Amino acid sequence: MVKRKIHQNGTESIHDFSSQEVKEFRELLLKWYSENKRDLPWRRQISNPDVNQRAYAVWVSEVMLQQTQVATVISYYNKWMQKWPTLQDLSKATLEEVNEAWSGLGYYSRGRRLHEGAQKVVSEMKGEMPKTADELLKLLPGVGKYTAGAIASIAYGQATGIVDGNVIRVLCRMRKMGGDSTSQPVQEKLWQHANSLVDPDKAGDFNQGMMELGATVCTPKTPTCNTCPVRTLCLANKEVEFNKQEKTKELTKDKSKPSISDIECCIDSCPLCIQSSEVWDSRTIPERKKKAAREEQTKVCIVCKKNKSEALYCIVQRPAKGLLAGLWEFPSLKIDGDCSEELSPQQLLKDSCGLHVDTLKHTYVGEVVHLFSHIHQTYVIDSITVEEEDVKDHPSTKPLRWVTEEELHESAVSTAMKKVFKAFTDKMVSTLTISNVA
Repeated sequence: MVKRKIHQNGTESIHDFSSQEVKEFRELLLKWYSENKRDLPWRRQISNPDVNQRAYAVWVSEVMLQQTQVATVISYYNKWMQKWPTLQDLSKATLEEVNEAWSGLGYYSRGRRLHEGAQKVVSEMKGEMPKTADELLKLLPGVGKYTAGAIASIAYGQATGIVDGNVIRVLCRMRKMGGDSTSQPVQEKLWQHANSLVDPDKAGDFNQGMMELGATVCTPKTPTCNTCPVRTLCLANKEVEFNKQEKTKELTKDKSKPSISDIECCIDSCPLCIQSSEVWDSRTIPERKKKAAREEQTKVCIVCKKNKSEALYCIVQRPAKGLLAGLWEFPSLKIDGDCSEELSPQQLLKDSCGLHVDTLKHTYVGEVVHLFSHIHQTYVIDSITVEEEDVKDHPSTKPLRWVTEEELHESAVSTAMKKVFKAFTDKMVSTLTISNVA
């Protein structure tokens, strides 16, 4: 193992880029991006002469893309821009309309903050978007350092770096930074690199190229290193090739000097380096410590009210703050694991939304698991069918509505509730099939 105090590129650390490497990196990445970029709807707005419209399009797309795959975002983005093509249009929308448009996309506070931001730009800034990353970060609700940098560089051409999951992966592998990517030392180094590497003349293309590279080539589990435009600068790739040579030499008992040198940081306990002593490949970089999601159980009751025309379903609105704020759901209560069977549907309805039901037909539907970013949620589902005259609505602190199945799908309900309703409809179909066979 070769340790160097001075890296071969002339820098003091293997985790840094030399000025020549910066120049080469920019040229290679920009050329690759120009030839390989995907045709995505928000990128078509970059040529729009209206700078505010450019910024709005980038803002919407970047907020939607947080924690969500491109393939999922495309249809949501297109529908959003058709419904609210400008900041002014979005500022006039109601929060209920925004939640409905965001339904199924997850992380619902994103849509709410986007709506709040549009209203602020229109009411307090005369419809003019902030023009620098610092101003965007300071003035717009819900806009963090990454989103501010993305808008400023892509819409305005400001030479400022960005750091998202894709960029983290690219930079950590390029400079063999295997430490916890959420730690302060690694984050500081990542932002330092992002700001020093960005091309001053083509900042938007460069930053989009970095994200594109991480999304399509330098992927988490199956990176295609042989197609990477900057692989000659990648220390993780060099480490992989070195390990391959060492393994081959070991098998063939070859004692010749390797053609590729192993490069190791000379600093003991370097916070940027991977701490594991195991043999690794590029997929092990960067390291990220995951927090275990906490387990929760929620009892859900689907109330189906029969009337003369079609079935109606009871939904209630969640609080304005917290998880899934302002969305609609079936009457639900969080429960302890041991209390699931003790809580009857009648008691759940009374406690959760003040709904009293005299007579009912009860069916146990089953369980549905939904994973939030920090919660492993299990929904225990019951359904009851009642006649219209058997339902007594009592005053409740929660808004309550009776909706048709079509109206339910059009309402601002979460993906979790859609899964709950699918479990219910599947159960009803299964029960009907068994009944017909019998």
